[in-house]
Amino acid sequence: MEDVKWLEVAVNTTPERLDEVTAKLTAAGMASVVIEDEGDFKQFLEQNRQYWDYVDQELLDRMAGVCRVKFYVTDDGHGREQLARYTQGLDCEYTTAPLSENDWAYSWQKYYKPLTIGERLYVVPEWEKDKPVPEGRVPLYLNPGLTFGTGSHASTQLCLEGVEEHTRPGDRVLDLGCGSGILSIAALCLGAGYAAAVDIDPKAVDVAYENAALNGIGKDRYAVRAGDILTDRKLEAELGGEKYPLVLANIVADVIIPLSAWVPQVLSRDGVFLCSGIIAPRAQEVADALARNGLKVTRKREKNGWAALEAVLA
Repeated sequence: MEDVKWLEVAVNTTPERLDEVTAKLTAAGMASVVIEDEGDFKQFLEQNRQYWDYVDQELLDRMAGVCRVKFYVTDDGHGREQLARYTQGLDCEYTTAPLSENDWAYSWQKYYKPLTIGERLYVVPEWEKDKPVPEGRVPLYLNPGLTFGTGSHASTQLCLEGVEEHTRPGDRVLDLGCGSGILSIAALCLGAGYAAAVDIDPKAVDVAYENAALNGIGKDRYAVRAGDILTDRKLEAELGGEKYPLVLANIVADVIIPLSAWVPQVLSRDGVFLCSGIIAPRAQEVADALARNGLKVTRKREKNGWAALEAVLA
């Protein structure tokens, strides 16, 4: 992955439209974004006083009242297809700038800090691995993986809270739409015995394995596959031959709804299905789909306009 080139995409919007823009990006499949506002810009200037002479008034005026949502795609045909999908219907001005992988890593480090989640989890970026972990917390080390999940998004945090509550020692876990692997790796760090994970994007496989390795987890306990579980019969057979006490899906409502017809085949009788990535107004629609497919919602979590549902076999 050393030669991979990236595009930094910056979408300019206003504080009033920020939730709308991030919701549309997430619904289109963008798992991780960086949000900058006028305060971030002023803080940047404060931390780099020696460069103030180079900041002209036009730039200061342009940043007044502006929110910027940044995300990253690979600078190739696949990445540009993603970019077209993410920005369709946004109705916002956006810019792209080429970055090397090192440039991206540096720009992200300003914003990505350790996160305390639930009662026990402590999500830590790789570059802070040598720092102490708060007492009573279980560290989960991540290299954010560019366009994949980092734990900073509300939907991921909601799902991680459920993972913490429902992971039992030695259990098997299935992670559908794993991205960076954050959910299944968290379950393994919390004591699960084995996890299988799948994502439609083949790049997720390497990212998830790299993040697992940061936590001392090898392929004897963690298997990651690429493909669409809804259309790939070989993949469906491989993953569907087992029962899992914990099944995870942090995707979007439009994927969770059809997926809910398959989940009962792989969920153990006393198991829990955790699904997140659902915009709050669509939570009931997802709950109804779960019910049609033999799953009963037992809990709903909400945060910042997002919802996560827990369900068991009815």
